[in-house]
Amino acid sequence: MRTSTHEPPGTPDATLSRSLQAPTARLTTAAARMRPLGPGVVTAGVAAALAMFVNRHVPALSPAVVAVVAGAAMANLVPVGDRLRPGLAFVSRRVLRVAVALLGLQIAVPQVLTLGWQTLAVVLVATGITFAVTPPIGRRLGLSAGTSLLIATGVSICGAAAIAAMRESTDLPDDEEAAASALSVVVLYGTAAIGLLPLLASLLGLTQAQLGVWTGAAVHEVAQVAAIGAASGTLAAAVTVKLARVILLAPIVALTSYRRRSPFVRASRPPIVPLFVVVFLAMVAVRGTGLVPVAVTEAAPGVTNVLMAAALFGLGTGIDVRKLLRGGRAALLGGIATAIIMATSLAGVALLV
Repeated sequence: MRTSTHEPPGTPDATLSRSLQAPTARLTTAAARMRPLGPGVVTAGVAAALAMFVNRHVPALSPAVVAVVAGAAMANLVPVGDRLRPGLAFVSRRVLRVAVALLGLQIAVPQVLTLGWQTLAVVLVATGITFAVTPPIGRRLGLSAGTSLLIATGVSICGAAAIAAMRESTDLPDDEEAAASALSVVVLYGTAAIGLLPLLASLLGLTQAQLGVWTGAAVHEVAQVAAIGAASGTLAAAVTVKLARVILLAPIVALTSYRRRSPFVRASRPPIVPLFVVVFLAMVAVRGTGLVPVAVTEAAPGVTNVLMAAALFGLGTGIDVRKLLRGGRAALLGGIATAIIMATSLAGVALLV
């Protein structure tokens, strides 16, 4: 009599065999799903490495800004192929959320609180006014609600990272074009501020302490703030004030998402506070406990910059430079918003600091 080599389905050996095969099958399925993402993710990783290299040699150019410019340059010089699109979409959405969440580890709340109520009041008022009045001005100029919102966000809070976070949290009808316009504003006026602010501070007779607060409260990108701070001897104060503005990213994004009747909130009713914003706040809270190892807090900025650069490279590949060059009204709104935050924060510095 021949004995069958196959175990009946209910035997212990058959059950063990299935339990061993299940993880392998899941890994195979996951690998199959990830495979199409490979080319785009690798390309974004190379671009992020390039952005970090440029930033190391030209500190005034943040990795985020370099990555956006690189993405736009590639997309407009060499059309992005279908092989790259899935991976670039992945980094511009999923990786972006991780980068914004990790940004919270850079914020030490006790250090921010040492700035004093006067400086915190300057930051809160200047940021709030700029964010509130910019969208109505944009609509009067004939710009879309999405473009006006993203320009307001980028100028008032923290540049490219804030633009990307707001774009991810809201469903804008002109998604890529609005983001492109806002990012161009951050690059243009934030870079101009590196030379302009110290000159104005000298003409106005501001003290070094006042310059540090004004820089942190008015300039768009952290790297641009650091460039001014390093040149003027106000690096620590300027960057700390800037991080106080970064904290406002969470409540402003949450409040915008909460506006259910807004034309740019998703119809599918997202969470009132997006999950990555919740994680951002959790990271801020964890950092504030003092329990995070020094090695982690020192490594966090580098990791965050790489992830953010990769995500913004993916976002940059959706920018049509020809449309951007025709966007004079967006540049005008960016200039107005920049003037508002500079004037408001300067008034606060003169009165309180």
